Amino acid sequence: MYIFRWYPKRLLKSVRSNGANFRWLLYITAVVVLASCSPPPELVGVDNPEVPVASIEAAVRQKVFIASTRQATETVGAFYSAQRAPELGLASVQVSIPPTHVVGELERPKRLPPDPRTEFAIVEPTVYASDEAFIASVNRELQKIPKGQRDILFFVHGYNNTTSDALLRLAQFVEDSGFQGVPVLFDWASGASLTRYVYDLNSALIARPKIPEISSILGRTNAEGYDIFAHSMGAFLTMEAMKDAVQTGRFNANERLQTIILASPDIDMDLFRAQLEQIDTKFDRFYVLLSEEDSALNISRRIAGGVPRVGASDINELAELGVIAIDLSKVSNSSSGSHSKFAGSPDVVKLIGGGLNENGRFSRSQRATNLGEILGGIPISVAFK
Repeated sequence: MYIFRWYPKRLLKSVRSNGANFRWLLYITAVVVLASCSPPPELVGVDNPEVPVASIEAAVRQKVFIASTRQATETVGAFYSAQRAPELGLASVQVSIPPTHVVGELERPKRLPPDPRTEFAIVEPTVYASDEAFIASVNRELQKIPKGQRDILFFVHGYNNTTSDALLRLAQFVEDSGFQGVPVLFDWASGASLTRYVYDLNSALIARPKIPEISSILGRTNAEGYDIFAHSMGAFLTMEAMKDAVQTGRFNANERLQTIILASPDIDMDLFRAQLEQIDTKFDRFYVLLSEEDSALNISRRIAGGVPRVGASDINELAELGVIAIDLSKVSNSSSGSHSKFAGSPDVVKLIGGGLNENGRFSRSQRATNLGEILGGIPISVAFK
């Protein structure tokens, strides 16, 4: 095999005789190879001079608001860097979704400028100089939505994400799920590199004190309700922030929180158990999306010394902790792999959208006999106490 040609024969013989070492060598080699690949280009504020976004009438334009703990940058397309900022930045963009978009796909350009006829684009980056300007802009978007649907989706991205990565994924998820409210991205300072896991973990902890600030800002908008959706390491950040909010009496103080969804949570299972014990909110619409064959979380488990991750754990064990556990292990039609089935599977993303738009279709009040109708033949399992 070509990947072994750089290693001495004696090492190869040892590796072949030891299955654990062999698998570990494959893992290290895969990380090095992936890290060396050229990442897709950053897109924020890059329009196509020959085919501008505004010229594609059939494209869908989704306004996404941003609360960021990253430092701003002049780098073309980046908008925000991987460096941590001391203050919270407030901004918005327009994400253009091509008329040829397929549900579950993320048609990201491989080179600049993007072609908005067939690819996603991110234009009109706007920075708000004050909380009030940000709130006024959010309210204008809420005003366009019928009463009863004026909700905010607060999305917390995961490990190894640039601002462009997170914006594109959120916009694609909103479009494909049919979410009817206003999306807000919490853009914490991920290093956007496979080899910067510890940097990302520390960045998440550094960003945690900023969540009460953005929560206060969003609480001053005219939103009728709030949904929290956190992916991967973003779920760890969310749980830590929720724990702090409960301890200070701020958790759901305005009673407008509707749904909490943790997708593929990259959280130590023992830590999650301890976090839930401290939160103890008895919040009824708390969902965890898991997949036992999640490849990213299996790597995270190795980094964590073998401790299971919540997003790749046992559905019944999670349900016993008081959350509503949804097992996506048998879902095989995700274009985004096993770690992002929430957006990459057409069936799953539509199902989540139905739950968000109908205020919790998987609530504990649903009888098990009704779950079959709700799932509509999708190969997933739901468990709760």
